[in-house]
Amino acid sequence: GRRARRTPRLPLLSPAKRARRGGGASCGGVTGDADGLRALSARADRALPALLRLLASAGGELGTGGAAADSLVNLSQDGALSARLVSLGAVVAAMDVVAKRGGEQPGLARSLVMLLANLTQVDSGVAALLQVVGDEKMQGLYVAKLVRSFCRSSSESEEEDIFEHVASILVNISKVEAGRRILMEPKRGLLKQIIRQSDSTNQLRKKGVVSTIRNCCFEADTQIQNLLSLAEYIWPALLLPVAGKKIYSEEDRSKMPPELANALSHEREAVENSEIRQQALEAIYMIVLQDEGRRAFWSVNGPRILQVGYEDEEDPKVMEAYELIGSLLNRDVLFLARFVPK
Repeated sequence: GRRARRTPRLPLLSPAKRARRGGGASCGGVTGDADGLRALSARADRALPALLRLLASAGGELGTGGAAADSLVNLSQDGALSARLVSLGAVVAAMDVVAKRGGEQPGLARSLVMLLANLTQVDSGVAALLQVVGDEKMQGLYVAKLVRSFCRSSSESEEEDIFEHVASILVNISKVEAGRRILMEPKRGLLKQIIRQSDSTNQLRKKGVVSTIRNCCFEADTQIQNLLSLAEYIWPALLLPVAGKKIYSEEDRSKMPPELANALSHEREAVENSEIRQQALEAIYMIVLQDEGRRAFWSVNGPRILQVGYEDEEDPKVMEAYELIGSLLNRDVLFLARFVPK
């Protein structure tokens, strides 16, 4: 069947900039380059548990754990090491330290979110973060915490966006059905919070949010009403990136809800990242494959937006994604045309 997409692994962190104390110091330095990474990997049996112990101690003592966290980010780029870290309890350890120390040590929290982004590249890491094994009441609690931090910390004034890599975690967990179920559960309201981050100027956030929506749209055949209950957020998130730069005519805008009409009444920055545009279109396609979704799309004047956006599009892959939706909508037009009196 179709696989929802995964995010690429996060790059090697440069060697830690801040001075470290004690046993962590050497780790922070050596894993910044490929040779150091290989050296630590070769001693993984001893290195991984030791680094996790250093990290756990950071939960109790301010100022420790940073170097260990940076080393773990680097090591977790290797899929096999990632899986071993998960089996040693790295997901629980990381979430625990973020909860206890995140406020006082933003740099440490940022590294641990990057670690979780790498650990959720492997299936066991996704399962651990979703808490699918064990007490049913615990399921999705970690995810809810990360979403809350992701949405609360997005103020543009912050120099460093501590929780931006939650965007990658969301893409990774939404590639599996259990993850999509937790994100889309109406009572939790997580998807609604996530979608509202789609207008972020941070490209990592924006791309992660659109990719997560796209992955959730794989459930459109059974969850279309759930998705459409978020219409006032979901249509701007998916349509504005593919609407082009033009100001839309008053006539076009009069057939749109205010959340689209207002945004399209003035010139906009184009969304440069072609992957964002392509994934937005893939999500729209999965929605309009459903009759209800297609009716909703016509009702917000979506076809007109795609028509105008397509005129500005130059990327062949993205043009193909526009055309795929167009071929679906054309069937509607031909169908309707048969009933229009000559």
